[in-house]
Amino acid sequence: MHESGPNYGKWVAGNRSKWITLLVWIVLALVLNLTLPAVGERENNNAENLADDKASVQAERLAAQEFPNNTGVPALIVWHREGGLQDEDLTNLQQLTEELTSEPVANQSQVVPLHELPPPALDAQLSEDRSTIILPMFFDEAADAAALEEGIKQLEVKAEELYGESPFEADINGDELSARVTGPVGISIDATGLFEDADVSLLIATVLIVLILLLLIYRSPILAIIPLIGVGFAYLVISPLLGILADQGIITVDSQSVSIMLVLLFGAGTDYCLFIISRFRQLLWQESDKKKALFRAIMNSSGAIAMSGLTVVISLFSLLIAEYGAYQRFAVPFSLSILIMLIASLTLIPALLAIFGRVSFYPFVPRTPELAADHAKKKGKPAPAPRKQKESKIGNIVTTRPWTVIISAVVLLSVFAAFAPQVKYTYDLLSSFPEDVPSREGFKIIGEQFSEGELAPVKIMVDTKGEAVDLPDRLAELDYVNVVSEPQQGAENSQIAGYDVELTINPYSMEAMQHIPDLRAEAEASLAAAGISNPENNVWISGQTAMQYDSEVTSNRDSDVIIPVVIGLISLLLLFYLRSIVATIYLMATVILSYFSALGLGWIIIHYGLGADAIQGAIPLYAFVFLIALGQDYNIFMVSSIWQKRKQMPLKQAIKEGVGETSSVITSAGLILAGTFAVLTTLPIQVLVQFGIITAIGVMLDTFIVRPLIVPSITTVLGKWAFWPGKLTREEESQTAVKQKQM
Repeated sequence: MHESGPNYGKWVAGNRSKWITLLVWIVLALVLNLTLPAVGERENNNAENLADDKASVQAERLAAQEFPNNTGVPALIVWHREGGLQDEDLTNLQQLTEELTSEPVANQSQVVPLHELPPPALDAQLSEDRSTIILPMFFDEAADAAALEEGIKQLEVKAEELYGESPFEADINGDELSARVTGPVGISIDATGLFEDADVSLLIATVLIVLILLLLIYRSPILAIIPLIGVGFAYLVISPLLGILADQGIITVDSQSVSIMLVLLFGAGTDYCLFIISRFRQLLWQESDKKKALFRAIMNSSGAIAMSGLTVVISLFSLLIAEYGAYQRFAVPFSLSILIMLIASLTLIPALLAIFGRVSFYPFVPRTPELAADHAKKKGKPAPAPRKQKESKIGNIVTTRPWTVIISAVVLLSVFAAFAPQVKYTYDLLSSFPEDVPSREGFKIIGEQFSEGELAPVKIMVDTKGEAVDLPDRLAELDYVNVVSEPQQGAENSQIAGYDVELTINPYSMEAMQHIPDLRAEAEASLAAAGISNPENNVWISGQTAMQYDSEVTSNRDSDVIIPVVIGLISLLLLFYLRSIVATIYLMATVILSYFSALGLGWIIIHYGLGADAIQGAIPLYAFVFLIALGQDYNIFMVSSIWQKRKQMPLKQAIKEGVGETSSVITSAGLILAGTFAVLTTLPIQVLVQFGIITAIGVMLDTFIVRPLIVPSITTVLGKWAFWPGKLTREEESQTAVKQKQM
């Protein structure tokens, strides 16, 4: 392991340099924010997740070429009244479509002209119980979510003027007429709105939870503010840097990545600040000169902080090798934010501590016995009793009964981990919305009154080579297929036939996704039966279900690639820092066990506690990258303390003191990090709720089981072999050999 040189503290926290450091950060934040766009101004929530070479993307391209749909992006307006729609409802709806035809709303390209339908044709559009009718509208394909929302708001105004009150605000279960917007337009608007609404509330909640926890743990208002100042300046630098990268098209950022980045920045950033603050506080009890104490704190902790930060930066940056767009979009914002926060914790935070000095910890100011006596004398109070070093109870337990601790903790974590294989996944975006979101309410009504498959039909296209194929008959025989359309002829290649297949099940569900290979197999078999060679090259399947299937395949591929890469990179960093193969192995093994335990326990809470049938498919990879990297932060900080103390004392004593010395700061850091991720559970978006639960659980397991119990217990059991083949082992063996010769 390497420690920073003795002059490093003077460069950032000396008499003059502390002010220079602060000034540099202020100027940097001002210049960047005045000259560059903020990241929030360059969000793109419509970015594609699948590459151009994916089967469903190629099929979409072929569908646009051979079966062009000039109508645009569909919005399905679901009109519903419990007990049945009234004649007045239908008359007003026909009048509405007439107005929309003559005076379209913003970005509207077309609307189904219900006003031109005769009564029998209009009745045919109603559900069986006459309670529901669907009005399809179409909008410009180039319109983004904000533009689509503008058009829908104008539609709502027209409807309110016509009906006297807004059906879009009416209760869908009430007796009044209600309307809900679903389909691609409704889903896009709701998804964007949920994340946009989450940003401000998430920021406020995160700041409050960090502030409250810091006040409760350290009971010092100044100390509670210092980490927030560091995080604040880091964000003021990060936001414009990401903004210009997005503006230049180098990266793509969306609301989801910005939301999680804020949580990560406050959680992990506060942790790095606390690592150096806690060391400074410890030394102030022993050192009367605050500058010397701060310089020693910087020297002793900066190496571990830098190493901890680099593990997170490299792990998150590895997401860049993903093929799935959402994973790629996380890589640069997350890794850059941690890198900037790491720099802030090693420069700005020491400068602030140098400026405030001992006052940082007011009213519980740490002082040496001499300073404490002088302070009491000035106040006219008796000198306080000398501060006693508390013995670490956990340190005693892990060094006296290590096997008991290891077996008990591993069994407990293994029980949780046993539930991990039972986790079910989904790529259904709608299921991640709250149940009262308009697009989900509208979809529910469609499923109840018509068929869920109407919302997103699967389009199967085959090149018949001019031969007759029996594909419609084959598809109609499948029990999960409700309707197969008449064949459509390709616009450019008349031998390509297209079929719209309406499923009997939710087209966004995992069950529907798993039928995509079956549908492809049926199409290929139909071509083969017609004597067409290489049928696998003449079948294309498009639609939302096919895209979600490709999303699952791509996501699984990314997990298979990224997880080993992350494990390998962090292992190399640990090996470089600790110079111990053995320590690297058991540190990695413990956090991997912790991850599977968090996934299993998270599933118990999400499935059995909250009643969710599945978790979003992207969560396991996100949670793995975060927990493996963040879990090693605490291990590195504690093991660094043990490694340093081992140079001056027996190993068991070093473990006992190392655990005791780092326990309070790691516990407080863990609580803050878990608290910030837990803030995600307050949002109305299930993917963030589930991610927040699993990640917060993982951090807590690391904080209270892996770091204080398992790791030091394993180190105790291994003894000198924990350092193998490091320098300490060789020194110890050399000393033992000398003693044996002397005997």
